[in-house]
Amino acid sequence: MSSPSTWSGPQHRSSVLWIVTLATIAIVFDGYDLVVYGTVLPILLDDPTQLGHLSAATAGALGSYALVGVMIGAFIAGAFGDRVGRRRMMLFNIIWFSVGMGATALAHNLVTFGVLRCLTGIGIGGLVATVGAMVAEFAPPAKRNLFNAIVYSGVPAGGVVAAVLALLFADHIGWRGLFWVGALPLITLLPVAWFKMPESPRWLVARGRIAEAQAISARTGIPMPAEESPAVPSVARAVAPSEKVGFAALATRRLAVPTLLLGLMSFAGLLLTYGLNTWLPQIMKSAGFNAKGSLSFLLVLNGGAIVGGLIAARLADRRGPQRIVATSFCLATVALVCLTVGFPLPVLLAAVAVAGVGTIGTQVLIYGYVSNFYPTSARAAGVAWCAGFGRLGGIVGPLIGGMLIGAGISSSVAFYIFAGIALAGSVATMMVPSREAAESAVPKHDSLPLATAE
Repeated sequence: MSSPSTWSGPQHRSSVLWIVTLATIAIVFDGYDLVVYGTVLPILLDDPTQLGHLSAATAGALGSYALVGVMIGAFIAGAFGDRVGRRRMMLFNIIWFSVGMGATALAHNLVTFGVLRCLTGIGIGGLVATVGAMVAEFAPPAKRNLFNAIVYSGVPAGGVVAAVLALLFADHIGWRGLFWVGALPLITLLPVAWFKMPESPRWLVARGRIAEAQAISARTGIPMPAEESPAVPSVARAVAPSEKVGFAALATRRLAVPTLLLGLMSFAGLLLTYGLNTWLPQIMKSAGFNAKGSLSFLLVLNGGAIVGGLIAARLADRRGPQRIVATSFCLATVALVCLTVGFPLPVLLAAVAVAGVGTIGTQVLIYGYVSNFYPTSARAAGVAWCAGFGRLGGIVGPLIGGMLIGAGISSSVAFYIFAGIALAGSVATMMVPSREAAESAVPKHDSLPLATAE
C-alpha cells in the first residue's frame, strides 16, 4: 500500500497530470481575460470610434464589471460545487466563459461591452472556485501546494500570453481579435476535458456514492481516499444528514474566523493583482514609456509571478504555506515602494518582477492554502468564498487606479497605496489560527473536522 504522499502507480500519476494540465490550461484563460483588457485599454482610451468615448474613471469601472461577474460565478460554484460535483462545474464553466469571450469580441458600444464582460466573468469565477477543490482532492498531499501553484500560475501565464499577443498581433487583429482568442477553449480544451477529466472519488465518497468512486479509482488509478474509505467507518464516511455542507459549514464556530481571515487575504491579493494588471501599462505610459515599453512591464510582472510563485510553492510544501504567503506579501510591499524611486530601468524591471511574485504569485499561493484548509464537504465553498470575496478586492483595484489617474494623482501615490494593502495582507495571513488553535476553540461536538494536513 502506497503512502498518501506518493503515487500509487503510473496510472495514478498519469491521471493526476492530465487533470493538472487541463485545469492549468483552463486557468490560463482566466489570466488571459484579466490582462487582455489592460493590453487593449490604451487603444480604447485613445480611439473613441471603437466603443465610444471612454474616460479613465469609466475604464476603471469597465475593468471591474468582469470581476463582479467573477464574484457571482465563484459564489454560485460554492453554492452548487459541493453538491453537483467538480467535473460538471468545470465543463459548464469552460463553455460559459468561452462563449462570453467570443460575444465580447462582437460588442459595439460601452454598455454591451460592460454587460458581456460581467457575464463572461461568471464562468471564470466558477472555474477558479472549482479547480482548487479538484487539485486538492486528486493530488498526493505532499505535492498539493506545488500542483495548486502550477494550476493557478495559469493566471500570470495567461497574462504573459495576453501581453505577448498584444505586442505581436494587436496591430494586425485589433482588440476584437485578441478577445476572440479567449473563445478558443470551446473547440480545443472542452473536448479533451470531456474525456480526460473524471469526477473526484473523494467527492463521490463524501456524497455516499461509493460504487462510483471505486469504479473511477479502478479506471484511473486514483486511490480511494484513506481518510474517507468505507473500510474505516469511524473516520471516513459519506456526509451525515446532520453535517453541514458547503457555505453552511463555513459558518460553524470552528471555521468562521479562519474563513474571514482567508477571505481578507484573498481580498488583498486580488486587489493588487487586478489593480496592477489593469493600470500598470497606462501608469508606465504616463511616466514616459512608449506603448510597447509599457506592455513590457506587464510581461515582466506576470513572468516574475510564474517563476517566483512556483519556487514559493515548493517552499510552502516543505515549511507550510502561512509563513511563505506572509513573506510574499512583504516582498510586494518593498518592491512597490521601490517603484516610487527613480531607479534605472533594469532596477525598475527587477522591482516589477518581485512585485509580480508578491502580488499575483501570492494569490496563487493563497488558493493552494485555502483549498487544502477545508474538509471535503466544505472545500468548494471555502475556495469559492475566498475567490468570490477576494474579487471584491479585484473590483476595487481597477477603480482605485482609475480614480487616482483620473484625478491626476502621481503614480507614486498609487504605488504607496498598493504597498500598504500588501502589508495589511501579510498581517491578516499571520492572524489565521493554526489547526490546533482552531480545533481547541470550540467543543469537539460543535464543529467540523479540519483538513489542513490531509
